[in-house]
Amino acid sequence: MGIDRKFLLCGLFFAIAGLCLGIYMAISRNHAEMPAHAHIMLVGFVFSFIYATIHRLWLPGLVGKLKSIQFILHELGALLLAVGLLLLFSGHGSEDSLGPCLGIGAFSVLLAMLMMTWMVMRARPAS
Repeated sequence: MGIDRKFLLCGLFFAIAGLCLGIYMAISRNHAEMPAHAHIMLVGFVFSFIYATIHRLWLPGLVGKLKSIQFILHELGALLLAVGLLLLFSGHGSEDSLGPCLGIGAFSVLLAMLMMTWMVMRARPAS
């Protein structure tokens, strides 16, 4: 399975999770988890979808470990952010205990974005 398809599938799973959380918040009329919902949808779904598109359209011939490392960094970082924020804003964890998890997740997502930017800058444009 290509990296573009992996990003797409992960993004769709994040979208399902984010939509389920949004429906839960609407039914319960408790929107305390809104920051987690927003991060799941943006970082998990939207970024993954954009990365899938970039890999498919601009980086199809890219070979090497860099793309796999970037995939792992982004998806694990997005998952850490999603779970950490969900626990934090649902009241199941303190900022002190979840801070390291959230920090690692945030820096992992940032590093993955920097890696994507590097890959796009180094890619040879199509003729």
